[in-house]
Amino acid sequence: MTTARPVAPPRAILFDWDNTLVDTWPTIVECYETTFRALGRTPWTAAEVQERAHGSLREVFPTLFGAEAGRAEQVFYDTFHRIHLERLAALPGAADLLAHVDGLGCYVAVVSNKVGDNLRTELSHLGWERWVRRAVGAKDCARDKPAPDPIFKALDGTGIAPDETVWMVGDSLADLRCAHAAGCLPVLVGGPEELPASLLAHPPRLRARNCHELVALL
Repeated sequence: MTTARPVAPPRAILFDWDNTLVDTWPTIVECYETTFRALGRTPWTAAEVQERAHGSLREVFPTLFGAEAGRAEQVFYDTFHRIHLERLAALPGAADLLAHVDGLGCYVAVVSNKVGDNLRTELSHLGWERWVRRAVGAKDCARDKPAPDPIFKALDGTGIAPDETVWMVGDSLADLRCAHAAGCLPVLVGGPEELPASLLAHPPRLRARNCHELVALL
Protein backbone atom coordinates (compact mmCIF):
# COMPACT_ATOMS: atom_id res chain seq x y z
CA MET A 1 0.00 0.00 0.00
CA THR A 2 1.33 3.44 -0.87
CA THR A 3 -0.03 6.94 -0.86
CA ALA A 4 -0.27 9.01 -4.02
CA ARG A 5 2.93 10.74 -3.02
CA PRO A 6 5.94 8.94 -4.56
CA VAL A 7 8.35 7.13 -2.27
CA ALA A 8 12.08 7.82 -2.63
CA PRO A 9 14.56 4.93 -2.68
CA PRO A 10 15.88 4.32 0.84
CA ARG A 11 19.34 5.32 2.03
CA ALA A 12 18.83 3.38 5.24
CA ILE A 13 16.46 0.63 6.35
CA LEU A 14 15.87 0.01 10.03
CA PHE A 15 14.22 -3.30 10.86
CA ASP A 16 12.28 -4.39 13.88
CA TRP A 17 13.48 -7.81 15.05
CA ASP A 18 10.85 -10.02 16.68
CA ASN A 19 8.34 -11.29 14.13
CA THR A 20 9.70 -8.98 11.44
CA LEU A 21 12.94 -10.84 10.71
CA VAL A 22 12.70 -13.75 13.16
CA ASP A 23 9.82 -15.86 14.45
CA THR A 24 9.87 -15.52 18.23
CA TRP A 25 6.17 -15.77 19.08
CA PRO A 26 6.44 -19.29 20.59
CA THR A 27 9.20 -18.05 22.92
CA ILE A 28 7.33 -14.88 23.85
CA VAL A 29 4.10 -16.78 24.52
CA GLU A 30 5.86 -19.27 26.82
CA CYS A 31 7.66 -16.49 28.70
CA TYR A 32 4.39 -14.65 29.30
CA GLU A 33 2.57 -17.82 30.32
CA THR A 34 5.30 -18.79 32.81
CA THR A 35 5.37 -15.27 34.24
CA PHE A 36 1.62 -15.00 34.69
CA ARG A 37 1.44 -18.42 36.38
CA ALA A 38 4.36 -17.61 38.69
CA LEU A 39 2.54 -14.51 39.89
CA GLY A 40 -0.78 -16.29 40.31
CA ARG A 41 -2.43 -14.73 37.29
CA THR A 42 -4.48 -16.35 34.54
CA PRO A 43 -2.18 -16.49 31.48
CA TRP A 44 -3.07 -14.70 28.29
CA THR A 45 -3.87 -16.91 25.33
CA ALA A 46 -1.38 -17.00 22.46
CA ALA A 47 -3.66 -14.68 20.49
CA GLU A 48 -3.82 -12.21 23.37
CA VAL A 49 -0.01 -12.20 23.68
CA GLN A 50 0.33 -11.47 19.97
CA GLU A 51 -2.17 -8.64 20.27
CA ARG A 52 -0.82 -7.04 23.45
CA ALA A 53 2.90 -7.82 23.85
CA HIS A 54 4.50 -5.06 21.80
CA GLY A 55 6.12 -2.69 24.29
CA SER A 56 9.36 -3.17 26.17
CA LEU A 57 9.02 -4.95 29.52
CA ARG A 58 10.22 -1.95 31.51
CA GLU A 59 7.22 -0.02 30.16
CA VAL A 60 4.62 -2.81 30.04
CA PHE A 61 5.24 -4.77 33.25
CA PRO A 62 4.66 -1.98 35.80
CA THR A 63 1.17 -1.56 34.31
CA LEU A 64 0.51 -5.31 34.31
CA PHE A 65 2.03 -6.29 37.64
CA GLY A 66 2.36 -3.11 39.71
CA ALA A 67 4.65 -3.59 42.71
CA GLU A 68 5.50 -7.12 41.49
CA ALA A 69 6.90 -5.87 38.17
CA GLY A 70 10.49 -6.58 39.22
CA ARG A 71 9.73 -10.17 40.16
CA ALA A 72 7.71 -10.64 36.95
CA GLU A 73 10.62 -9.38 34.84
CA GLN A 74 13.00 -11.78 36.59
CA VAL A 75 10.73 -14.77 35.91
CA PHE A 76 10.27 -13.70 32.30
CA TYR A 77 13.99 -13.39 31.63
CA ASP A 78 14.88 -16.59 33.49
CA THR A 79 12.53 -18.39 31.12
CA PHE A 80 13.71 -16.43 28.10
CA HIS A 81 17.42 -17.13 28.60
CA ARG A 82 16.69 -20.82 29.00
CA ILE A 83 14.91 -21.22 25.65
CA HIS A 84 15.44 -18.28 23.28
CA LEU A 85 18.47 -19.39 21.25
CA GLU A 86 17.38 -22.98 20.73
CA ARG A 87 14.02 -21.77 19.42
CA LEU A 88 15.26 -18.79 17.40
CA ALA A 89 14.19 -19.14 13.75
CA ALA A 90 14.61 -16.77 10.84
CA LEU A 91 11.40 -15.91 9.03
CA PRO A 92 11.27 -17.17 5.42
CA GLY A 93 13.23 -14.84 3.17
CA ALA A 94 14.69 -12.73 6.00
CA ALA A 95 18.35 -13.50 5.24
CA ASP A 96 17.78 -12.90 1.53
CA LEU A 97 16.08 -9.60 2.37
CA LEU A 98 19.02 -8.40 4.45
CA ALA A 99 21.52 -9.46 1.80
CA HIS A 100 19.47 -7.69 -0.88
CA VAL A 101 19.21 -4.45 1.10
CA ASP A 102 22.93 -4.54 1.86
CA GLY A 103 23.62 -5.13 -1.83
CA LEU A 104 21.64 -1.99 -2.70
CA GLY A 105 24.13 0.00 -0.63
CA CYS A 106 21.66 0.85 2.12
CA TYR A 107 22.72 1.33 5.69
CA VAL A 108 21.05 -1.50 7.64
CA ALA A 109 20.27 -1.51 11.36
CA VAL A 110 17.89 -3.24 13.75
CA VAL A 111 15.71 -1.26 16.15
CA SER A 112 13.94 -3.51 18.64
CA ASN A 113 12.18 -3.53 22.00
CA LYS A 114 14.11 -6.68 22.92
CA VAL A 115 16.79 -5.90 25.53
CA GLY A 116 19.87 -4.81 23.61
CA ASP A 117 22.26 -7.47 24.89
CA ASN A 118 19.78 -10.23 24.09
CA LEU A 119 19.12 -8.76 20.66
CA ARG A 120 22.81 -8.68 19.78
CA THR A 121 23.27 -12.25 21.06
CA GLU A 122 20.53 -13.44 18.70
CA LEU A 123 21.93 -11.43 15.81
CA SER A 124 25.34 -13.03 16.34
CA HIS A 125 23.78 -16.48 16.72
CA LEU A 126 22.31 -16.16 13.22
CA GLY A 127 25.53 -14.71 11.77
CA TRP A 128 23.77 -11.61 10.47
CA GLU A 129 26.29 -9.01 11.62
CA ARG A 130 27.73 -9.09 8.07
CA TRP A 131 24.64 -7.19 6.94
CA VAL A 132 23.49 -5.33 10.06
CA ARG A 133 25.71 -2.41 11.02
CA ARG A 134 24.08 -1.61 14.36
CA ALA A 135 21.49 -3.21 16.65
CA VAL A 136 19.65 -0.99 19.14
CA GLY A 137 17.42 -2.63 21.72
CA ALA A 138 15.47 -1.88 24.87
CA LYS A 139 17.45 -0.15 27.63
CA ASP A 140 20.04 1.12 25.11
CA CYS A 141 18.31 4.52 25.17
CA ALA A 142 16.50 6.58 27.78
CA ARG A 143 13.21 5.58 26.09
CA ASP A 144 12.25 2.57 23.98
CA LYS A 145 9.93 2.37 20.98
CA PRO A 146 7.49 3.96 20.25
CA ALA A 147 9.67 6.91 21.29
CA PRO A 148 12.01 7.94 18.45
CA ASP A 149 15.18 7.64 20.58
CA PRO A 150 16.22 4.19 19.23
CA ILE A 151 16.00 5.43 15.64
CA PHE A 152 18.16 8.42 16.48
CA LYS A 153 20.72 6.13 18.14
CA ALA A 154 20.72 3.73 15.17
CA LEU A 155 21.54 6.63 12.82
CA ASP A 156 23.97 8.45 15.12
CA GLY A 157 27.31 9.06 13.40
CA THR A 158 26.14 7.85 9.99
CA GLY A 159 25.50 11.27 8.47
CA ILE A 160 22.00 10.08 7.55
CA ALA A 161 19.16 12.26 8.81
CA PRO A 162 15.88 10.65 9.88
CA ASP A 163 13.68 11.50 6.91
CA GLU A 164 11.62 9.63 4.32
CA THR A 165 14.73 8.05 2.82
CA VAL A 166 15.02 6.13 6.10
CA TRP A 167 12.55 3.26 6.22
CA MET A 168 11.42 1.87 9.57
CA VAL A 169 10.15 -1.65 8.86
CA GLY A 170 8.13 -3.53 11.46
CA ASP A 171 5.03 -5.53 12.29
CA SER A 172 3.45 -3.52 15.10
CA LEU A 173 1.94 -0.24 16.18
CA ALA A 174 5.08 0.57 18.18
CA ASP A 175 7.13 0.45 14.95
CA LEU A 176 4.72 2.72 13.08
CA ARG A 177 4.52 5.20 15.94
CA CYS A 178 8.31 5.22 16.25
CA ALA A 179 8.70 5.93 12.52
CA HIS A 180 6.17 8.77 12.62
CA ALA A 181 7.78 10.27 15.73
CA ALA A 182 11.23 10.28 14.11
CA GLY A 183 10.03 11.55 10.73
CA CYS A 184 10.98 8.33 8.90
CA LEU A 185 8.98 6.36 6.38
CA PRO A 186 6.81 3.74 8.15
CA VAL A 187 6.67 0.30 6.49
CA LEU A 188 4.36 -2.42 7.83
CA VAL A 189 5.19 -6.09 7.27
CA GLY A 190 2.41 -8.59 7.82
CA GLY A 191 -0.75 -7.80 9.70
CA PRO A 192 -4.41 -8.15 8.74
CA GLU A 193 -5.77 -7.14 5.34
CA GLU A 194 -7.97 -4.52 7.01
CA LEU A 195 -5.93 -2.32 9.30
CA PRO A 196 -7.42 -1.80 12.78
CA ALA A 197 -8.09 1.71 14.00
CA SER A 198 -4.96 1.63 16.20
CA LEU A 199 -2.77 1.28 13.11
CA LEU A 200 -4.78 3.72 11.02
CA ALA A 201 -3.95 6.41 13.57
CA HIS A 202 -0.29 5.99 12.55
CA PRO A 203 -0.63 4.60 9.03
CA PRO A 204 2.12 2.88 7.04
CA ARG A 205 3.26 4.46 3.79
CA LEU A 206 4.16 1.03 2.42
CA ARG A 207 2.95 -2.49 3.19
CA ALA A 208 4.33 -5.93 2.46
CA ARG A 209 2.91 -9.29 3.49
CA ASN A 210 6.30 -10.82 4.22
CA CYS A 211 10.04 -10.58 3.60
CA HIS A 212 9.74 -11.92 0.04
CA GLU A 213 7.22 -9.24 -0.86
CA LEU A 214 9.41 -6.53 0.65
CA VAL A 215 12.30 -7.65 -1.60
CA ALA A 216 9.98 -7.37 -4.60
CA LEU A 217 8.84 -3.94 -3.43
CA LEU A 218 12.44 -2.75 -3.21
